[in-house]
Amino acid sequence: MVLAFLKRWFARTPQQRPDLHFLLYTRAACPLCNEASEILTRYQQRYGFALESKNVDDAEELVRQHGNCVPVVVVNGKVRFRGHVNEVLLQRILDGKPSD
Repeated sequence: MVLAFLKRWFARTPQQRPDLHFLLYTRAACPLCNEASEILTRYQQRYGFALESKNVDDAEELVRQHGNCVPVVVVNGKVRFRGHVNEVLLQRILDGKPSD
């Protein structure tokens, strides 16, 4: 009985989050940016949110706005992470109530 419960628990599909749009600001040759991209891609595959990436070096405005402080993760227009993606906080965002 317990084994069946655990099997169902681990096999459950997480709630899909198409209502969330993640924007990752990065720079070339940035190890933290690569780490953030890997984390977000892994969660995107599981939760189905939109994920976009922009290189800040492609526009002067983005360089002025972010400088060397990358990666920056914006979720639905709000800055949520700078420098490092905290997976506990990311999970809280994904587990939050979907907006209608």
